[in-house]
Amino acid sequence: MTRTIPDTAQPGTPIAAPAPPQPAASRSRPAAPPRRTGRPPQAGLAWLAAAMAALAILAAAAAVVSWDAQYVMIARARHAPAIAALEAGIPDAGAAVFAALGIALALHGRRALRPRALNVGCVGLSIVMNALAAASGWRDVAIWVMPAAVYAAASDTLIGVVRAWAIARTRATGESLADTDATPLAIAGAIMLWLLRLVLAPGSTLAGFRRWVITECPAAPRTKPAVTPAPLAPPPARHSTPRPNAANGKPHKQDLLIALAGQRHDLAAVPLHQVAAIATAIGRDIGLHPGTARRVLRAHVRTLQQHHAATAPEEPAVAR
Repeated sequence: MTRTIPDTAQPGTPIAAPAPPQPAASRSRPAAPPRRTGRPPQAGLAWLAAAMAALAILAAAAAVVSWDAQYVMIARARHAPAIAALEAGIPDAGAAVFAALGIALALHGRRALRPRALNVGCVGLSIVMNALAAASGWRDVAIWVMPAAVYAAASDTLIGVVRAWAIARTRATGESLADTDATPLAIAGAIMLWLLRLVLAPGSTLAGFRRWVITECPAAPRTKPAVTPAPLAPPPARHSTPRPNAANGKPHKQDLLIALAGQRHDLAAVPLHQVAAIATAIGRDIGLHPGTARRVLRAHVRTLQQHHAATAPEEPAVAR
């Protein structure tokens, strides 16, 4: 847009220049907020590594205590020192395996409910065997049970902390994970709380449990719908309308081969050992290589005959 200066303007009078037009995009759409990017958190990594090292020491100490108690009890029952030594270490070895699997899943932000439950289960088995091996009296039972119980609480807590650190690391890089964490200890606490409510208010607790079962469980399993096989699609009739060539408007040699073979012979009933001679003869007439002619016609005849063989049993039933 141009502005004309009037002739009556006095020399030296300043003329206001027009303001530059603003882009439409800047007026209608606000600026996008900057994308948050960051590095994975490293502040608690040293503490986490120290906790894992301490847990390894605690697991070794608890395993030694449990193995001693269980070895004495099993050796008295089996009278085989080698077998008793192996069997005494099975619960603690299983707990170590499941704890390692839980940490591996927690590093990926997973809840790892199954490894954590199995870890606590193996420790519970070790606690029971330690209690059976202890002498009568609460003091002896507490001495043998305490190391395994402390390991169970420490290992499950560490797996939860590892998962929380993995979630914080992924969120710092822009990803998001669900941070709801139902630990095996929390599940066991919920079960104990429900049992306590059952003791205090049995009527309402059982009534609510009955409503929950009726709501969640159907009266009968659902029936699966019958699966009907899809009908076989007929092979393409290449001999009916040969494709024209885009260059010169003439049909392709392979389509012309199939069309001439279908006009001269019944391809659905011709033996396969005669296909080579038919293809060679027609290919010589249309200028197609004998090897290519035999390969194309043999594939077409084989597909056509397989389709007729698959649909042959249905034709008499349709006729009746």
